[in-house]
Amino acid sequence: MPLDPDTFEALIETVRRFVAERLRPLEAQVGEDDEVPEEIVREMRDMGLFGLSIPEEYGGLGLTMSEEVRVALEFGRTSPAFRSVFGTNVGIGSQGLVMAGSDEQKRQWLPRIASGEVITSFALTEPGAGSDSASVQTKAARDGNVYRLSGTKRFITNADRASLFTVMARTGGAGARGVSAFLVPADLPGVSIGRPERKMGQQGAHVCDVTFDDAPLPAENRLGDEGEGFKIAMRVLDRGRLHIAAVCVGIAERLIADMVAYATERRQFGKPLADFQLVQAMIADSKTDTMAGRALVLETAATMDGGRPITLDAAAAKYFASESVGRVADRAVQVFGGAGYVADYGIERLYRDVRLFRIYEGTSQIQQLVIAREAIRNGG
Repeated sequence: MPLDPDTFEALIETVRRFVAERLRPLEAQVGEDDEVPEEIVREMRDMGLFGLSIPEEYGGLGLTMSEEVRVALEFGRTSPAFRSVFGTNVGIGSQGLVMAGSDEQKRQWLPRIASGEVITSFALTEPGAGSDSASVQTKAARDGNVYRLSGTKRFITNADRASLFTVMARTGGAGARGVSAFLVPADLPGVSIGRPERKMGQQGAHVCDVTFDDAPLPAENRLGDEGEGFKIAMRVLDRGRLHIAAVCVGIAERLIADMVAYATERRQFGKPLADFQLVQAMIADSKTDTMAGRALVLETAATMDGGRPITLDAAAAKYFASESVGRVADRAVQVFGGAGYVADYGIERLYRDVRLFRIYEGTSQIQQLVIAREAIRNGG
């Protein structure tokens, strides 16, 4: 059920102030240190941000998808690293458990996920399996009452902070039907975490390898039945893609605001940049891209809340919003000129940050395939 409208608007206003007053002043520091300050993480816990999508019965806020994307839009107005702190708890790290977990699994983990005591992570990608996610090679071999996990996962968000992983591993033959899902505690013997990768952007949001060396996992930690892992992963990614699309729209809106402010203040040839029609064209294209992305995100969220499938819609939202924020960021650098290329104004940092959105949780090319497949299946 949606929150009371007044309560929800109060939440949005609190988040908006938090982003403007606490997070934006720290963007450069986080970019340099590659770390979100612990006091900010504590404040996020106190605000309930780790439990946005966790049902109220387990201590979360239980937001609808329409409400969740509104929060994501607000967090788009600052460095993506801040949202990433709680992003896996809200999305791909927890939703497999919410969707397919047993009552006992939910009671054991969801209250601590909602509070932020437990950080979750989603382990699907491997050295040889990224876009081709049905070809995972990490194995879970049944041995009495345990599964023995062996393999390596790559580029796993929040892996170095996680207490719990949702792991996709092969329990059967080749293809999607041979993949099962498991809840794997980070302290399980045989689990090791690599060092955070050095990245082009999104400093402060860490990704690492996770290796399983014959790790003995109790059979009751399996999510759903054997062979259901790929189906669970795809349902989780539908929701995650929509959330990411909302973040992209929020970042684009922030870039447009910065672009307009600079173009209004900066003078060339005796007048503000904003008076030049070719600058106006870049602002107009950016505004149109972003308005279309926002409309697509909100409509898809309402579709999901109505209980209808969103596989095509979420793919379209993620595809359009991630591509369009890249265009907006590029135009912002152009409007800022030399100032957009140096670090002081932060535009070059956002330019680098947004590049990842076209890659993770399904590349743009994968989104195109999903959109076409679903359109053909549904007769257009």
